[in-house]
This record gives sequence, structure tokens and C-alpha cells, in this order.
Amino acid sequence: MIYQLTILARGRDRVHVRWRDLRFHLPTMRTVLRLSGSGTIQILIGTTSYIGLVRILSTFGAASLAGYTIGIRVIIFALLPAFGISNAAATMVGQNLGAGRPDRAERAVWTAAVYNMILLGAVGVVFLSTAPLIAAAFTSDPNVQPYTISCLRIVSLGFLFYACGMVVTQAFNGAGDTWTPTLINLFVFWLFEIPLAWLLAVQAGMGPRGVFVALTIAYSALAVVSVALFRRGRWKAERV
Repeated sequence: MIYQLTILARGRDRVHVRWRDLRFHLPTMRTVLRLSGSGTIQILIGTTSYIGLVRILSTFGAASLAGYTIGIRVIIFALLPAFGISNAAATMVGQNLGAGRPDRAERAVWTAAVYNMILLGAVGVVFLSTAPLIAAAFTSDPNVQPYTISCLRIVSLGFLFYACGMVVTQAFNGAGDTWTPTLINLFVFWLFEIPLAWLLAVQAGMGPRGVFVALTIAYSALAVVSVALFRRGRWKAERV
């Protein structure tokens, strides 16, 4: 934060912010609060869904829960660069819509999606091939390692889909339509993923691996739903 403020204040780059440029503008503040409020709900829906998965996994013992915890934390760490690409795509969408170029905004989204799929696809290959080594780096417990390995390998199978879905959902945010990805997250992660995880893990007898499979399917569903809505093009008419 300090670094960013220093860059803005020194005036050597494209954007130069001075004290006299800072003014309280209520309409802009209301817009920021409106967009950030729904954006916060959107993130909470996605992150809190993991609590439901933990509740299901807890019924299968401490080893499965520990293996999932290690696996999902490694996965979230690996997803950070992909989130960066997605946020960049959202910026490009907002910039190009503001310039009256929705065609260029759409092209930027598909380009970012390809880059993201290449990135996460490579990460997925690494997880598939080196999952035992990654698990061994975090735990030596022979009861925990198999669950960590399964989590890494099964969830990484959905990385290509999730890479595309991440970019497209962020594109809605960049266009100012924060409620569409919020509803997508609500449907995919709460109304679909958690019941599916329970059905596969408990009713179908797959155990903890059923939860991992549900995660992979949910990532894929997120991409399919997001792309279907994105291609309808309503986001092009959004006004922030």
C-alpha cells in the first residue's frame, strides 16, 4: 500500500495524484460501496462453502480432514497467480467498455482465459505427477498422505475448467455486474457442490474422495455456467 501511494505521488509515471486531486464525491462513493458490497458477498459465498465440505469430511475421521486441509491450502496457494490474471481481465473489461469497445473487452477475456488455462493446466500436471512428493513435504503421517495425494490429483483435474471460469466471472465484475457472479457462486458452491459432496461421500460410499470429486465437478460447472451467461452478452450493456 505504501509503495503504491509512493508511485502515485511522485509523478514520474502515467498517473500522478496530488492532495488537491483528492475530494469527497458522494455519488462515486455510493457506487464503490454498492459494487464492493456485492463483491464481498460473492467472495464470502465461495470461501464459506469450504466449511460445508469440512463438515462432511469430519465424519470420516481426523486423517481425512488433515489430508484435505493440506491439499486445499496447497491448491489455493497455486491458484493465486490465476487470480491475478483474472483480475487483470476484469480491468481490461472495464477499461474497454468505458472506451466504447465491447468487442475488444470480449477479446481480452478470451485471451486471458487461454493464458489462465495454460497456467493452471501446467500446475495441474505438476500436481498429478508430484502429489506424493508434495504430501511428504507437509506430513509424514502415512494415514494423512493418501488423502492429501487424492485431493491434489482429483481437484487438479478440474483446473482447466476452473481457469476459464475464474476469468469469465471476474469479467462480469469488471463490467460492473457483480450480482451475476454472486448468484453463480451461490448456485455452484452451495446449492450444487455441497449436496453433491454429501451424496458422493455418504450415500454413494466414496468417502472423502467423493468430496474431492464434487470439488472438481463444481469447478467445471462454474466454467460452463459462467461461459453460457457471458456469451449472452448482457454484460456489455452494464453501466457503472
